[in-house]
Amino acid sequence: MKYLSTLFIIAGTILSFMTHASDLTNADEIITKANLASYYSADDGSAQARMIIVDAQGNKQMRQFTILRKDQADLGNQDILVFFSRPTDVQGTVFRVVKKVASDDDRWLYLPALDLVKRISAGDKRTSFVGAHFFYEDVSGRNPAEDNFTLLKTDDKFYTLKAQPKDPNSVEFEHYIVNIDKRTFLPMHVDFYNSQGKKSRSLEVLKTEIIDGFATVMHSKITQHNDGSYTEMQFRNVKYNVGLPDDIFSERSLRNPPKAWLD
Repeated sequence: MKYLSTLFIIAGTILSFMTHASDLTNADEIITKANLASYYSADDGSAQARMIIVDAQGNKQMRQFTILRKDQADLGNQDILVFFSRPTDVQGTVFRVVKKVASDDDRWLYLPALDLVKRISAGDKRTSFVGAHFFYEDVSGRNPAEDNFTLLKTDDKFYTLKAQPKDPNSVEFEHYIVNIDKRTFLPMHVDFYNSQGKKSRSLEVLKTEIIDGFATVMHSKITQHNDGSYTEMQFRNVKYNVGLPDDIFSERSLRNPPKAWLD
């Protein structure tokens, strides 16, 4: 056992040295790796999640749901389903995304109380996701093609990049700064700034784990700086390569959830 531990330490040291010796300098290459690590781990995946929403007065709400995700190709189109189970006022609500690389994503929200499938327009993608500080776009991921990236600095732990939207009128921020872990390529901290140069919104990753060989965000937090309100997102029972069938990613699943995949 001590021999194996020594080997792991040596291997880790070598890997660390190799990483520092080959720092990337191309901002787009770094972002591509970050996008792959954040949203395309394995061919598919499932997870149970809980959001704790805290308003400026400290009042709390909870949202509990299951996420199913399947890639059509790495860094390509992707199918996502989010099934809400708690509390009772959102139970049965389903969020569906067909994530596209070459065009705007398609997004729908099924509201069971009205038996209504509501299409979410591209203009609404940066609005609140079921009352949380996470936006609809945060759940499926912002398309890197919408921003111009500049590498600001590199240190022992992070690549720090600045992103400016190609279409400033399509978003509420002027730019954002992101710190990307050099080892896992997960974005660990993102600060959004308004046109006055003030920090308006921040995303912080609080906990990660290696699951089935993939670096995985397990706990994150988004803070709204104008009033101190925030939402925390926690994941559990994360699984990869579970063999999700293509046919569950359809409008039929909005009204008839695939229960076999939601345990």
